[in-house]
Amino acid sequence: MKKLYCLIIFSLITIAGYCQQTNLSIIPEPVELIKKDNFFLLPRTITISTDAVDNAAVEFSASYLKNRLKSSSDYDVNISSESDNASIQLLINKNPENQLGNEGYSLSVTTSSIVIKANQPAGLFYGVQTLLQLLPKEIESNSTIKNTNWTVPCVEITDYPRFGWRGLMLDVSRHFFTKEEVKRFIDDMARYKFNLFHWHLTDDEGWRIEIKSLPKLTEIGAWNVKRVGHFGEFSEIKDNEPRTNGGFYTQEDIKEVVQYAKERFVEVLPEIEMPGHSMAAIASYPELSCTPGADKYRVISGEKFIEWPATGHFYGLKDNTLCPANEKVYPFAEKVISEVAALFPFPYIHVGGDECIQNFWEKSPAVKALMKKENLKTMLDVQGYFEKRLEKIVASKGKKMIGWDEILEAGVSPTAAIMSWRGTKGGIEASKKGHEVVMSPTTYVYLDYMQSDEIMEPRIYASLRLNKTYSYEPVSEGINEKLVKGIQGNIWTEQIYNFRQVQYMAWPRAFAISEIAWSPSAKKNWSGFVGKVEDHFERFNAAEKKYAPSMYDPAFNVTQNAKGELTVSLSTEIEGLDIYYSFDNSYPDHFYPKYTSAVTVPMDATLMRVITYRDKQPVGRMNNMPVAELKKRVAKKK
Repeated sequence: MKKLYCLIIFSLITIAGYCQQTNLSIIPEPVELIKKDNFFLLPRTITISTDAVDNAAVEFSASYLKNRLKSSSDYDVNISSESDNASIQLLINKNPENQLGNEGYSLSVTTSSIVIKANQPAGLFYGVQTLLQLLPKEIESNSTIKNTNWTVPCVEITDYPRFGWRGLMLDVSRHFFTKEEVKRFIDDMARYKFNLFHWHLTDDEGWRIEIKSLPKLTEIGAWNVKRVGHFGEFSEIKDNEPRTNGGFYTQEDIKEVVQYAKERFVEVLPEIEMPGHSMAAIASYPELSCTPGADKYRVISGEKFIEWPATGHFYGLKDNTLCPANEKVYPFAEKVISEVAALFPFPYIHVGGDECIQNFWEKSPAVKALMKKENLKTMLDVQGYFEKRLEKIVASKGKKMIGWDEILEAGVSPTAAIMSWRGTKGGIEASKKGHEVVMSPTTYVYLDYMQSDEIMEPRIYASLRLNKTYSYEPVSEGINEKLVKGIQGNIWTEQIYNFRQVQYMAWPRAFAISEIAWSPSAKKNWSGFVGKVEDHFERFNAAEKKYAPSMYDPAFNVTQNAKGELTVSLSTEIEGLDIYYSFDNSYPDHFYPKYTSAVTVPMDATLMRVITYRDKQPVGRMNNMPVAELKKRVAKKK
């Protein structure tokens, strides 16, 4: 009787454990996934075995898995070279499978064991990430979950990436993020199978990398005056304000981050902006400019110094460019590129090249003399002259040059790679001219853009909803597919002041980029993806990471009828949500009017509040839309 009682209790416990994980919410979606009946119950003593204990990269994946299991469970976890009775096996294929390539893996979960196989250590690491996503969300917890039983559903998975370049960029110049925060960013990238960290290290607001031969770059260029509010509209900096805001990475910091990323199979691409976006460099070494008064320039904090007219070309109020006609610029570039090349093993160096202010060049006698000497006809030719000389410097260090798509217009050799950011046109044209291309169009993958209505978000240039990001197809019509290296999302930080907000802006849109970059395009499924995102929100909750719930927020469309009344139409990007609203300044819940069709704004109403529900439970945030804002939007349409 006692044995029967114990058997019943054990069965109840295992069933409870199985109920922890019923959905297969893997991001990015695997190439092939077969879900089977039953599950594997993790034993209280877990043995992770590998047949390549002398391989440091394989050992890292085993240790990584061990640490993740131990950090959130009270299980005993150890690593062994013996496969007998091992709970989890990490195996390098002795006869490599061509289908898997260097980053693919197979994952088999049966009732008795878990086996991950790959041709290379990177594949094992990615297989581990998938396995962790099959475990209950509690695996993400930063504290120990005691007295629980964890299960993994039985599956057979074969998986490998679509693109070799799966990137995210973090701008640390506009606002500085610590070495430890950068590591956390890389950790989050690696969990979703990103393999390229683009580190935007220099810009007008700060120079963030130590260059030993040019010490003023960090003594002066790394520091500005702290401002909060709306970037681009800050008050002018006074001479007596302390320049203590900012920071930089020493070369030892850089080496540490590069190694940290390498262990997680993430390459690091450094970006050093030239010739534009160089105010921090000019503030440090004014002699790099051709503009009188540059010695008075200081590192900016976000005050306005560029005009962006509605029509015509933008122009500078201050000159933030390295001068192509100034021969002092090229030894400067040589020193910078030389030290950068030595720190970063990745074969590419990003040199920027975007948004180059040219109105000061137009007035410069030195630039005019250069144009005459070199037979340059336009300011674009002047930038092209600079880019060609810079490319030779980069090549002399054994590296390849990559830049924003403006460098294609300026003219570079076919060996330079192009990152297409101004839509997809630049990438298409670059590929036709034989350039390698990374697709990174603002319209789909700029993660600093607002994710919801601007009443809910830090105001910036444009909006980008999750469903639009997910709809992106990098192989555009007319592009040479063979030259498309991959896709990258970018996080510019003008309006991002802390790391929690970095997380908020990245996720969940980076989930979409991950799936576009890794998964076959034929596997794309919006409704299925939304369900997975919601499950990963729960995982982020367990990990206490920030994310944006913006996909639950409604979109507002306002018109004016013949009577002059405002009419508001509401919509949501995901299905199955109910919308409730009020105009009486109270906070609506599911007992309030339910939105079913366009509503007319009452005559004297000043505020429309809207919230989304699912199954009588709030899922969205309270949206507070001023009627005055609705009136402004109608006026703009006229």
